[in-house]
Amino acid sequence: MADKKRKVQSADRDSRPTKKPKSSTASSKVAVVPAEEPSFPRGGASILTPLEQKQIQIQAKNDVLFEQETGKKAPRREYEDEENETDTPAADETSSGKTRKKSKHKARSGNAALAAKEKAVRIEGLSYRRLVPGTLVLGQVSQINQHDIALSLPNNLTGYIPITSISDRLTEIVEKKVEDQEDDKGEAEDKDMNLSTYFYVGQYLRASVISTEKEAASGSKGKRHIELSINPRKANAGLRESDFIVDSMVQASVKSVEDHGLIMDLGIDGHIIKGFMSSKETGKEYDLSSVQEGAVFLCLITGLSSNGNVVKLSADTQKAGHIKKRHFLTDAPNIDCFLPGTAIEILMSDVTSSGVIGKAMGVLDVTADVVHAGAMAASKELEKKYTVGEMVKARVICTYPDAEPRKLGISLLDHVLSLKSNPIRADAASNNPKPIDLLPISTIVPEARVVKVEPGIGLMLDMGVKGIRGYVHISRISDGKIETLAQDTGPYKMGSVHKARVTGYNYMDGLYIVSMEPKVIAQTFLSIDDVQVGQVVKGTIEKLLINETGVNGLIVAIAEGITGLVPEIHFSDIHLQHPEKKFKVGASVTTRVLSTVPLKRQMRLTLKKSLVNSDDETWTSYDNLQIGAEAPGTIISMNPSGAVVQFYGPVRGFLPSAEMSESYVEDPKKHFRIGQVVKVWILSLEVVQERMIVSCRDPSAFGAAQQEQIHNLAVGSLVTGTVSEKANDEMVLELQVSRLKAILPFEHLTDGSSQKSSAAAKQVRVGQDMKDLVVLSKAEGKRLIHLTSKPSLVSAATSGQLIASFEDVREGVEIAGYVSNIKPIGVFVQFAGRTSGLLPKSQLPDEAVKLPDFGMRKHESISARVLSINYAEQRFVLTQKPDANSKDDKKVSDGSLTNPIDEVSTNMDDFCLGKLTKAKIDSVKLTQLNVHLADGVQGRIDMSEAFDKMEDIKDRKNPLKLYRPSQVLLVRILGMHDSRNHKFLPITHRGKAPVFELSAKPSDQTSTDFKVLTLDQVHVGSTYLVFVNNVGEDYVWVSLSPNVRGRIKALDLSDDVTLLKDLEKNFSVGRALEAEVISVDTSQERLDLKAKSRGSTKPLACSDLSVGTVLPGKVIKVNERQVLVQLSESLTGMVNLVDLSDDYSRADPTVFKKNQIDRFCIRHIDALNKRVYLSARPSKVLSSSLPVIDREIRTTSDIQVNDVIRGFIRNMADNGIFVNIGSNLTAFVRISDLSDLFLKDWKSDFEIDQLVEGKVYEIDLASNHVRMSLKKSHVDSNYQPLVTFNDMTLGQVVTGKVRKVEDFGVFVVVDNSANVSGLCHRTQMADGKSAKPQKLYSEGDLVKAKILKIDRERKRISLGLKASYFNDDMDADVDGDDKNVIPERAIVDDDDDDGSSNGMGMNELEGMPSTSAGLLADIEGREDEDGADSDTKENTIDGMNGISSSGEQLQGLDAGGFDWIGGPLFPKDVESESDTDMEASQPKKKKRRKAEIQIDRTGDLDANGPQSEADYERLLLGQPNSSVLWLSYMAFQLQSNETEQAMEIGERALRTIHIREQDEKLNVWVAMLNLENTYGTDESLDEVFKRACQYCDSLDIHERLISIYIQSGKQEVCRCFASHEGNSCRIIKLTRTSIQKADALFTTALSKHGSQSPSLWLNAATFFLSTLNEPSRARQLLPRALQSLPPHTHLQLTSQFAQLEFTSPNGDPERGRTAFEGLLTTFPKRLDLWNVLIDLEIKTGEVERVRELFGRVTKLGLKAKKMKYWFKRWMEWEEKCGGERERMRVRGLAEEYVRRQMEERGKVVEV
Repeated sequence: MADKKRKVQSADRDSRPTKKPKSSTASSKVAVVPAEEPSFPRGGASILTPLEQKQIQIQAKNDVLFEQETGKKAPRREYEDEENETDTPAADETSSGKTRKKSKHKARSGNAALAAKEKAVRIEGLSYRRLVPGTLVLGQVSQINQHDIALSLPNNLTGYIPITSISDRLTEIVEKKVEDQEDDKGEAEDKDMNLSTYFYVGQYLRASVISTEKEAASGSKGKRHIELSINPRKANAGLRESDFIVDSMVQASVKSVEDHGLIMDLGIDGHIIKGFMSSKETGKEYDLSSVQEGAVFLCLITGLSSNGNVVKLSADTQKAGHIKKRHFLTDAPNIDCFLPGTAIEILMSDVTSSGVIGKAMGVLDVTADVVHAGAMAASKELEKKYTVGEMVKARVICTYPDAEPRKLGISLLDHVLSLKSNPIRADAASNNPKPIDLLPISTIVPEARVVKVEPGIGLMLDMGVKGIRGYVHISRISDGKIETLAQDTGPYKMGSVHKARVTGYNYMDGLYIVSMEPKVIAQTFLSIDDVQVGQVVKGTIEKLLINETGVNGLIVAIAEGITGLVPEIHFSDIHLQHPEKKFKVGASVTTRVLSTVPLKRQMRLTLKKSLVNSDDETWTSYDNLQIGAEAPGTIISMNPSGAVVQFYGPVRGFLPSAEMSESYVEDPKKHFRIGQVVKVWILSLEVVQERMIVSCRDPSAFGAAQQEQIHNLAVGSLVTGTVSEKANDEMVLELQVSRLKAILPFEHLTDGSSQKSSAAAKQVRVGQDMKDLVVLSKAEGKRLIHLTSKPSLVSAATSGQLIASFEDVREGVEIAGYVSNIKPIGVFVQFAGRTSGLLPKSQLPDEAVKLPDFGMRKHESISARVLSINYAEQRFVLTQKPDANSKDDKKVSDGSLTNPIDEVSTNMDDFCLGKLTKAKIDSVKLTQLNVHLADGVQGRIDMSEAFDKMEDIKDRKNPLKLYRPSQVLLVRILGMHDSRNHKFLPITHRGKAPVFELSAKPSDQTSTDFKVLTLDQVHVGSTYLVFVNNVGEDYVWVSLSPNVRGRIKALDLSDDVTLLKDLEKNFSVGRALEAEVISVDTSQERLDLKAKSRGSTKPLACSDLSVGTVLPGKVIKVNERQVLVQLSESLTGMVNLVDLSDDYSRADPTVFKKNQIDRFCIRHIDALNKRVYLSARPSKVLSSSLPVIDREIRTTSDIQVNDVIRGFIRNMADNGIFVNIGSNLTAFVRISDLSDLFLKDWKSDFEIDQLVEGKVYEIDLASNHVRMSLKKSHVDSNYQPLVTFNDMTLGQVVTGKVRKVEDFGVFVVVDNSANVSGLCHRTQMADGKSAKPQKLYSEGDLVKAKILKIDRERKRISLGLKASYFNDDMDADVDGDDKNVIPERAIVDDDDDDGSSNGMGMNELEGMPSTSAGLLADIEGREDEDGADSDTKENTIDGMNGISSSGEQLQGLDAGGFDWIGGPLFPKDVESESDTDMEASQPKKKKRRKAEIQIDRTGDLDANGPQSEADYERLLLGQPNSSVLWLSYMAFQLQSNETEQAMEIGERALRTIHIREQDEKLNVWVAMLNLENTYGTDESLDEVFKRACQYCDSLDIHERLISIYIQSGKQEVCRCFASHEGNSCRIIKLTRTSIQKADALFTTALSKHGSQSPSLWLNAATFFLSTLNEPSRARQLLPRALQSLPPHTHLQLTSQFAQLEFTSPNGDPERGRTAFEGLLTTFPKRLDLWNVLIDLEIKTGEVERVRELFGRVTKLGLKAKKMKYWFKRWMEWEEKCGGERERMRVRGLAEEYVRRQMEERGKVVEV
């Protein structure tokens, strides 16, 4: 009552008329408590905004000026009322009393209304308009960006905190980094600045509003931007020393990190008060070691020091959020203590449906809107949840600076009260997941139920997540406008279900932001984060970017609010002269995403068809790439050494000029352009450094075996090679055994002059073997090997004295090399392995110095002595003088000093142990400083003797960087240095050229104890400053002092495993480290250290491990089943197959390489057996959010019945197989559950470690047993049922497998059936005499059968296997891909005698022909129908036929099933023999005959041909140059299986045929190639091929062998369909091998002869396009061909490539049309091109296109004779394909042309 009375009295005083008018600026503070109580000033803020105050001031000034000029009262404004009018000094004083009285009455009533209005408290939610600068608000961190932080504010607002508005300390750190960046020249500013280490998502912070602006946008409305500051100076504004009371919340920043806590900055200027936070009060989110200076926390004041100068703080949100009994304000000295974040207790004064109103401590008004009052989340109405007069806890979330009377915004939400970042309770989800993880942004909820309706505001939806609801604003419910909502009626009433999409989440409100608009739900992307790099998207051109050069970019909108940039180089695959004509605003385009930068809201797109339509894998990250991978990329920059190729995302690669083409590329800009798309392969890859080298050359030409051979080839080894080519100044050799190509320059043949080397080169012929060649160098990336045959180098290599690397160089040793370069400073001498040394001019003989180029030439052999070695820079100096150091020795011998640096010492004896002197730096190396004490007196300062502690080192990577040459240092002498053996020696060990060991440590300059550290002084557990001096594969060697060196294992170098993957880069020589000693062995002089920050010095043991820990490990062994990993010296672990990957199909142990270091997660620890089981799953090692295809199964509780899972076969028993489905869990599969089909030998279909998929059908929890099935009918939901007996029909042809063989027939199981089998009686097996089934078939044979009879009652099927049953289908079987072919034995009438088989036999497939279908097929009667000349050669692949000396065209000599001369395999005029002929050719039983008189039948040779070897020898005496006779003789030998004899006859033919008969020899060479291809080995074929290239035209031989390969591939396919099916897999493998050989030979031929033959390019394109079905490779040949061939061939070749697109089944006619259009644009009068194009279009059947072409050609203005031809042809075509109307049109055009010609002639006559 007293409070109420005081309020009434206060109101009465305010309503009384005042005697004197007060100015508008009078104070409006009112006392609300008695004088004895603390006062609470109400502030004095105006209700007007600063903008309104400014407008009033301007208007008042204008009114004063108006009244001064006119003398009249200024007109009244809209915002003025009667109250303002009565207070106006310029009111009319002459007015009547009545009027004045009325005016006073109005004024009195107006004041009362205003007071009543001010007294009423309005419930307001925070909005953009109500935010003014200075507003304090509580928020949660929702996103951490690179340079700012997004803060989630109440009522679905979001503010942004710049990096410079966080804290003063952080601003200092950023400024310092910027300065360091400028000093380091480009080192990234934010390389070490990661705001995520300062804050975490969900963290509560108090912020001050700095500004509210609208960002510039393309539309009419800009995006609203709220800039905030969390700097304690702003967030604690208004607080004084007395305002820091216990249980209030204050914002503080970390000023410094101490051992026991944090020194905090409270942002109070001019006061000594400061904050302190104990290490126990940082909360669970941070520990003391992870807190960084500059971080900001919202802290709870837990206490004050005795003097009040230290405020004790706590950042533990669990403590601050526990407000049931404490940690909320009950008393305060000032209302300024009520700042956002503080918990208070309020008295409810009003509860409405729109919110609640209360009083804090009875005086301060607080409000909570409908959201933060809990009405949105609660099912009960607010009136039922709260009652007036109730005391409740609340937390302040915002202030209203402009509100009068002053009020605060509060929140009653549970998660805000408890300061939890997640509104989901712990019992709702065991792992307490984040709301944004349960329903990510862009998620579509198909059934969202309306649980609350707020008329005029929006809907509350149940999104299926317990504890969190979704909020839909009324404007986001439908695409149209909705005026109002009702709870009980309409489509959006309570309980209605709708489809909704999550568009955001507000941490403060605890609500999903949802949209129900159909256009939003149908939208593909909501934000740029939804767009995947490499994804193909459709968009609309929104804007064309134009600069001074024209259109340089396109803005393409792919969704509402999401746009991307298409750079100019990505407009098209070709350069567009006028892009504005092709691209119009509003046009739809299909693009592919090149890269996205979500933080900057940027996206790059491409319109290149070669990228958009590409099916190749998109390279978006270096982690997923492998050497040899293939993909297209875009050239973005070029230089003389190569080009940079960009792919997707950040992936780029360097394309060297040597890898751009098979031929030499001098200038890449002549052959490539910026923006061109090239297809490349990865040559080398460095994932950590993100570097990659790519090549345009197909690596398939250089296989893995050759790569391994070149890798194993040692530099300096002796090899033997065969000369394959000779060029102008070098020769190419093929190394024996390895078959690698190598280069031997002519200058490296001898040690003599150039003339002698040239003479020696002339004596070397192609095909000659050269021995004792030394491998001089090799470049594995470029696949280059250089050899030398210099006797001096060969002798050095033989004796082991050849320098092959820098490690082989020894001081004072005479070594042999050759001159690589000559410069004015001296001669560079090169050795093996590209090791080179300098022979300075001063070290050359005196007579050589006077000669030009010192009397030497490049590649000249030279011998010199090593003078000095610089190990730091790996350089050495040579000399040819005998006594180079004699003068220096003389100077030092007497002991006197010249020019001492300290200017005191006079003799060498003055430099004694411990002397403090001066030294001048000569050079700065990575590991030492080279100095001199006087002239000729050298010294060194080891890097371990330059610093006392790590803090003295500014650059840890290069500590000695701060020193400069010529700098004078104060040093102390420690001893001597042995420069030869790199050892520390006592001061007494002085040699001829002494080198002093010095120290520049500041501590050694002042201390008297200057002893050098020795190994016996080192103890375990001590820490030293060490420096890296060498990097090995497993260890890094470090120096503790000049006398002590130790080693650090790779695993002990760092806690960051990524640094351990490249030790040479991350721990380079010279780097400074702090290391701890873990073991010392003085007897072995071994010292082990570790540089890791965590862990103890004792070795890691099983007791130190825990399940789930991620540790670095080193792979020490890899096999097919597991990976063995070393975790420490005495502890190893293993990774099984199921723990290798989250996708079992990628579980490949060979991915891990020996000595590889990687992260591994501890899965299980067997302490009893001291075994550790590890996991390499990315979901365990990297992030648990990564996708998991095959989940981890530990026990039977992790699986359920009917689960389909995968696993690896662990073991096979007689009754089934055991499948490893988990780390310690195995499932059993019975034999009956292996397959739906009948498996006789089921073990052959499975193998150990095979990946299988099955369905669980039984789980025994007690015994931990699992049973599963591998049947496809159980696993595959789309499984097709097996064929049953009822599905069989009479006459049906089926395939099957022989199940059993009996005397009366064979039983056949039908394929893909439910074990349906039938019987084939022995009488139905062959067309001839019945044979024994055991001779024809065996169990497991694949057969084709015809159903002859079906007995459905007894369920029996009779089958037939006779060949006559399938004669009609034989062609169809060959053309199709039917692999179930009748075995040969099934179609042969077998008797007990030996006979030849009918058709192609199995022995022929094995390469041993038993028959010859024709010795010489009509060779004498056939002549070329076209009368081709004998000199004519066909170069096409399908017709490479040989020519005889008499002009006869040789057809295929069919012996053993191959074509002798590489021509067509099956000529059209040769038909196969009939069955009758083949049966007649079978040998019959021998009969005893009487002796007959032998008759001389030599004369019958002309009629019957040769019948024996003697006949052939007799004929060859008369025709020794006839290739036809020689080939016939070879075929005769093949009939008797005399393969070797046939080859010898071929060699005889090559020796016998005269050298002038090149065509005849060519026929024999081709026959030899065919013979070796069929019966020989790859090596023998290669040898014959090389010999043929030497004696015949190399291009011709290449083409013939290619034809042989292709035809042998086709031949093997035919054999596959005519032979036993059991060997079909092998035959298909042979076919692929032949095609692959043809592919490789084409590549070689193009690189060697591409500049000679256009037809070679065309044949290659035909092969790639038609045979290999690789259109991209075929189309890549044309640009290469145009670069290689002369210009006069370009037109014809381009036309032929275009024709190929029409004629090939794999071609693209549209590409062909484009090529022809380009040619016709350049050559419009080339009628042959028009003819070809029209003929092609006629074949395609495109009537309108043909008609359009005829119309274009008749408009070219040709001569009358040619026009007559075209009109006639057009008319003839229209008569065949067109109608009467089209013919009349053509006739009319022809008549019009004739009329026009007649008129022109008439004019000429008149003239």
